[in-house]
Amino acid sequence: MPNYTWSYSSLKQYINCPKQYHHIKVLKDYATSDTQATIYGKEVHKALEDYVRESIPLAKNYERFKNVVDELIAIPGEKYCEHEMALLPNRQPCEFEDEARWVRGIADLLIVDGDTAYVIDYKTGSNKYPDPKQLRLMSLMVFAHFPDVQKVKGGLLFVMHNAFITEEYNRSEIEESWKHFIPLLARLDSSYETDKWVPNPTGLCRFCPVKSCEFN
Repeated sequence: MPNYTWSYSSLKQYINCPKQYHHIKVLKDYATSDTQATIYGKEVHKALEDYVRESIPLAKNYERFKNVVDELIAIPGEKYCEHEMALLPNRQPCEFEDEARWVRGIADLLIVDGDTAYVIDYKTGSNKYPDPKQLRLMSLMVFAHFPDVQKVKGGLLFVMHNAFITEEYNRSEIEESWKHFIPLLARLDSSYETDKWVPNPTGLCRFCPVKSCEFN
């Protein structure tokens, strides 16, 4: 197995364009730049983290998110904000910075209440094309790190639209959940093994930071 660390976002980047992934994640000769949208997203995440973790009042321009976040705070259980989790290649839990780590991710908000956990991911973008696969991966990490948890209720919270996309996962379905990622990871493994990173040209190529690509 090739030696690399993946996350849901990096796997998604690879599927979208292996060549872009190669330059940014492997060669590291190009980097993505923050946009107004990503900067705003980071600011909102930090504001919500501080509000949930330390009850720091939300700034005036974020007060519109208060009611929906208060509903999350009201859920019984221990709250973990920006909770880091990682797994080894054998899918056993490890520290986030473990040099042997295989996959890792950060839960914006994790609530653990006995045998049930809640994983919430804050989204500041459009809710037009929600992608819940991120929640599935986070559920697998929760099951590994919290052996008493039997059910994970996941949610994509689109704070700008007051929309909540929910999913539910059970410990008995762990192997079925991994099947959603195994074929994609096999493709990523193959690219590392063969050093072949085929570009995937789309209408978004003009926004790609890899300026040397023939499709940019």
